[in-house]
Amino acid sequence: MTENRDTAGVIAPPPLIALAAVLIGVALDWLLPAYVLTVLLSLQVRIALGVLLMAGGVALALSGRGTFVRFGTNVNPYKPSSALVTTGIFAHLRNPMYVGLAFLVAGIGIALASDWTLVMLVAAALLIHFGVVKREELYLEAKFADAYRQYKSQVPRYGWPWHGIDHHRK
Repeated sequence: MTENRDTAGVIAPPPLIALAAVLIGVALDWLLPAYVLTVLLSLQVRIALGVLLMAGGVALALSGRGTFVRFGTNVNPYKPSSALVTTGIFAHLRNPMYVGLAFLVAGIGIALASDWTLVMLVAAALLIHFGVVKREELYLEAKFADAYRQYKSQVPRYGWPWHGIDHHRK
C-alpha cells in the first residue's frame, strides 16, 4: 500500500483523541475519585453548564464540518485538502471542529463530575495541538502558500482569548 503524501500526517483522528480523554478520565475517576467538581458545583449547575458546553461544542464542530462539505474539501485529516476554507465559522477561528471537541469533552466532564476527564482534556488538547494542528498548519502552508499565511495572520487559531497571541507569531 502506498502512502498518500498529500495529507497533513496527523498522529490520530481528533475525535478518537477526545473519546480517549473521556474514557480514560472516567476510568481514573472510578479508580482515584477526586470529588472536586462534586464539591464545587451542585448537580443542577453541573448539568446546566455541561449541557451548554456540549451544545456549543457540537454547534462549532458541525458548523466547521458543514462549511468544509459546502466547499467540497475533505473533513477527514487523512485525505487531501482541496480548498482553503476561510469563510463561515472559519472567518473567526481556524479550528472550530477542534475547539468544538474541547467544549464537548469539557461539558461531558463537568456534567458527569469527572475531574479526571478535565485533566485528560488538557493532555488531549496538547496532543491535538502538537500532533494534529501544527502538522495541518505546515501542510496547508505548503499547499496553499501565501493564501494560507495571510489567512493565518488574520484569523486566530482557537479564537478568543488567544487571538492576540496568534497574530504575533509566524
